[in-house]
Amino acid sequence: MKYVIINGSPRKKNTCKIIKQAKSNLDGEFEEIHLAKEKIPFCTGCLNCIMNGEKYCPHFDKIHPIIEKIRDSDGIIIGSPVYAMNVSGIIKNFFDHTAYLYHRPEFFTKKALVVVSTAGAGHKKVANYIDETLRHWGVNKVYKISMACGGKETLEVNEINKVSQKFRDDLKSGKLHSPKLNDIVFYNVWRSMALSKNPIKADREFWIKTDLINQDFSPEVKMNLFKKAFSKAMFFILKRAIK
Repeated sequence: MKYVIINGSPRKKNTCKIIKQAKSNLDGEFEEIHLAKEKIPFCTGCLNCIMNGEKYCPHFDKIHPIIEKIRDSDGIIIGSPVYAMNVSGIIKNFFDHTAYLYHRPEFFTKKALVVVSTAGAGHKKVANYIDETLRHWGVNKVYKISMACGGKETLEVNEINKVSQKFRDDLKSGKLHSPKLNDIVFYNVWRSMALSKNPIKADREFWIKTDLINQDFSPEVKMNLFKKAFSKAMFFILKRAIK
């Protein structure tokens, strides 16, 4: 297995300790990216990645290599401490640069482990935010380790081991999980928008080139009859609502 670790902690404290303990339960190769060292400029909100394609991002040379490592991985590990009840600034900046993946999800066969630590509160909220972001990228399954470490010197090792082992076993199984209804809704929102009268050019090209425009969901991910029918119904409704 190949893992890419995107570490959004500017310090080597609790988040790094949790990631290190989680790694001890995983088998394979690891590529660790410390975002603090990448020195990614702030997202300017120019919308080039969404409207024209990600290669038009002014910081493409910084973002593209990280996305390529995600593409080349089996499992994604993303870590962040809680800063002001949200992710760290460097993780948020990275996510801002990947906004186009909301429109053009592609990581349907990937699974992820989210690691969040805090000295106080907000860890579950932040883990859920990262989970939501990854699901918009298309990520198939997200596992979460979120811990309030406070001033403790020791971590809840048993909990870290339990979740990271589930993540490992799920990756090894090769099984892809059926999408949640919410995932199907958003999939069909962007699918429908690509067929609108005035579509975003980069979106339309993506959905047609990948043939996802003709799929109820990514074909690698199996759905039962109810979810297939739900997807078809959503697409039918949204195509008429989004003109």
